[in-house]
Amino acid sequence: MRHIISFLVFTVLLTSCNTDKKTEVKQDGYRIEGSAPGVYNGIRVYLETRANRGRTVALDTAIVMNESFVFEGKVESPIMVYLNVNSVRGSKPLILENKSMTAVIDKDQITNSTIEGTEANTAFKSYTEKIDELSRERLKLNGQLRASQNNSDDDPKPTEAQSEMDKINKAFEDLPFEYIEKNKDNVFSVILLQNLIEGKSPNISRIESAFNSLNEDLKNSAAASIFKTKLQVKKVEIEALNATQIGKVAPNFSAPTPEGKTLSLNEVKGKLTLIDFWASWCKPCRRENPNVVKVYNKYHDKGLEIISVSLDGTRTQREPKQAWIKAIEDDKLTWSHVSNLNYFDDPVAKMYNITSIPATFLLDENGTIVAKNLRGDALEQKVAEYLN
Repeated sequence: MRHIISFLVFTVLLTSCNTDKKTEVKQDGYRIEGSAPGVYNGIRVYLETRANRGRTVALDTAIVMNESFVFEGKVESPIMVYLNVNSVRGSKPLILENKSMTAVIDKDQITNSTIEGTEANTAFKSYTEKIDELSRERLKLNGQLRASQNNSDDDPKPTEAQSEMDKINKAFEDLPFEYIEKNKDNVFSVILLQNLIEGKSPNISRIESAFNSLNEDLKNSAAASIFKTKLQVKKVEIEALNATQIGKVAPNFSAPTPEGKTLSLNEVKGKLTLIDFWASWCKPCRRENPNVVKVYNKYHDKGLEIISVSLDGTRTQREPKQAWIKAIEDDKLTWSHVSNLNYFDDPVAKMYNITSIPATFLLDENGTIVAKNLRGDALEQKVAEYLN
């Protein structure tokens, strides 16, 4: 969907964590007073966030002096960040709020560093401890299952170990929701929901139900607003994914051509139609283009049509339309082309839930999707199956 204790892979939570609310001080911004024993003067310390596609973004920077450092700033809502030290491997996740916190860096094992001062981070700490506990149990059972592979069929141990493994896996699935049920006023519950919604196969109904169970103040918070946006985006993505499965009729769309006219899928359809998502900057797409050209030239007279949807329009492209048109000409792509020149925010890409390119959809004469993401010989074989 890479980082030590990456919060995005967390699928478990502990039961309720109690914290003395009197220790928290309301303030306009955040302040983290850090201690870094053994870290040399001048070493930089960073607070980083994870942007789309795993990209790291520096949110704040501090410099170690006399084994100490201070972060001061303001965030619009509580967020998960990662504490990094230039001379230390790894990172330490924490929840950044507009409150006072303390941090003690363990330069030998940064995951053993401590963050204190807020209810959310206290809950997060207990959460990671529960994860470690369950992970140790699962690792132990994995060893037992491997060792039991040479046992006879009538040995009950493999069945017992597998049963225990099933229980642990169920615990990983259930504990986040048990935690939220018992911590309806803790902002960590909302941050957890934000990340659960970004999981590989999120249980939308269960996640939405857990959010609705939170107390009203928390549901009306800035963090909750971010979650609700992510929830709506995920619903749209799932709807698009379901609508573009093999056997479904491909959704119609329209977009501008290189000449500035509007062209729709329905205007292009033939006996067999290939929808090809690509971009001039996409090297795998450009490498595949000669094969697509070969297939098109061979089968166009028999009814093959292609409509290519370009995802040009990255922030680094000064003239995306010119790059798009030049790539069409250079690669000799003599079929229909459209693009909104808006990168992965292209509405057609969103309609088809495109998260990487190249991506293709092959439609029969009724517009039904019969294959997806075919390349090389596989594409030609499938086309030949319908048109020869």
